[in-house]
Amino acid sequence: DMFLSCIKSGLYKDALFNRVIKSFVSQGGELDETILEREKQHPELPLKRIAAEIDTTLFHKKGALGAGRNDNPEKSSYINQIYFVAGKLQTDEQLNAIEKRNGRKFSRKQREIYKSIGGTPHLDGDYTVFGEIVKGLEIADAINYVQTNKDDLPLESVLFNIKTIKKNR
Repeated sequence: DMFLSCIKSGLYKDALFNRVIKSFVSQGGELDETILEREKQHPELPLKRIAAEIDTTLFHKKGALGAGRNDNPEKSSYINQIYFVAGKLQTDEQLNAIEKRNGRKFSRKQREIYKSIGGTPHLDGDYTVFGEIVKGLEIADAINYVQTNKDDLPLESVLFNIKTIKKNR
């Protein structure tokens, strides 16, 4: 619901992708460094964060939309950062290793999706997924292959807008 209100308020209108890592994620919104610097300079005005909403039915398959965050024990997300998963195809061996490392099991459906369309399964359980791209995945793929500098910042500005979202619950 928080993301829906942010979308309606125009928070993600003409936002910039500022972190693009091929076959992993494309992230946009405000930079971590900017947020942390502002919080440091104005501790009385901390950025609103969203409590982690880990839902095992929403996972990091290709095209998933998630909430960006820094490393924090609560796994709370920044309200003004989102990412979409580019990911890559996974093998049973890779999925087994992730299960062992993270102590979580993938469902049969998740395994099939990770093996057939790909994703970033190692993020499951640690980052909030709140939606998915249902049309235009080829555009998301193109964004994930833009040229970037050594800090994963696109060399040319790539803007995004989120105007509407369909809620299926």
